[in-house]
Amino acid sequence: MPLRASVPSPTRAPRTPALTRAAGLGLASVALGVTLAACSPQAALNTLTPTRGLNVTQNVRYGPDPRNVLDVYAPQDVTGAPVVLFIHGGSWQGGDKEGHKFVGESLARAGYVTGVMNYRLAPQNRYPSYVQDAAAALKVLRERARSYGGSPDNLFVTGHSAGGFNAVEVVDNARWLREAGVPISAVRGVIGVAGPYSYDFRDFPSAVAFPAGATPDEVMPDRHVRPDAPPHLLLVAANDTTVAPANAANMEAALQRAGVPVKRTVLPGVNHITVMAAVARPLTFLGSTRQQMTYFIEAHRLK
Repeated sequence: MPLRASVPSPTRAPRTPALTRAAGLGLASVALGVTLAACSPQAALNTLTPTRGLNVTQNVRYGPDPRNVLDVYAPQDVTGAPVVLFIHGGSWQGGDKEGHKFVGESLARAGYVTGVMNYRLAPQNRYPSYVQDAAAALKVLRERARSYGGSPDNLFVTGHSAGGFNAVEVVDNARWLREAGVPISAVRGVIGVAGPYSYDFRDFPSAVAFPAGATPDEVMPDRHVRPDAPPHLLLVAANDTTVAPANAANMEAALQRAGVPVKRTVLPGVNHITVMAAVARPLTFLGSTRQQMTYFIEAHRLK
């Protein structure tokens, strides 16, 4: 079963440039040629990323909903390491942390305490519920950071596609971290991977993830940038046919207007799926996603 595109393709032309029609290679076509009968491409990839030698804590609860859990992947024998929260994609309607074990493993091998979270899904749960979940997960990860070998004041938030929206919105909109009790000074950086930060969701099936009657001005991260936000890295897949590059360009412009440091990087040769698959250590030949992420974290972490 191929990975679900994180923002469904439109059935008609949008009023503003945002998402283009979904297509692209599934992860099954790139996972080192491995085909596992009756397994999803993500499951196949996860078999290539053993966690031996890491400390893995599963299903850490951060809220009352059954999906309010995260898995933590940590290097052994570290103290004061950067702490990274990763948020999966899935059009706010699907996806899970189990399918992103490869992200936790890869970033933990790089030396970072990494939380991979689940969140409440649409259409039963609409904006801002999944953003509030990200804030709550970050709070718990920060509170327990030292027990995993991390620093509570050395936080990074990242996500892919819909999860990239969540990552940027939870940090840039002053409301969410304030309500969760997470000081913005503790967040050292944000990494968005192929995120839909600036589009008219009313023209797409993903409208079910937002309140009826809402407008882009009310929910899009590029409309909510706080001037004290931390540095951002916005990664764009050159061959993305699911999330249009205008999303990152508009987000970059909004951050620049607010005086927030931002770098927008277009990664050649990858699409909406493979840009995230390239984080997996066996698949770094696909593109430089993992390298770009680790360079950014090293440049902005507390020393």
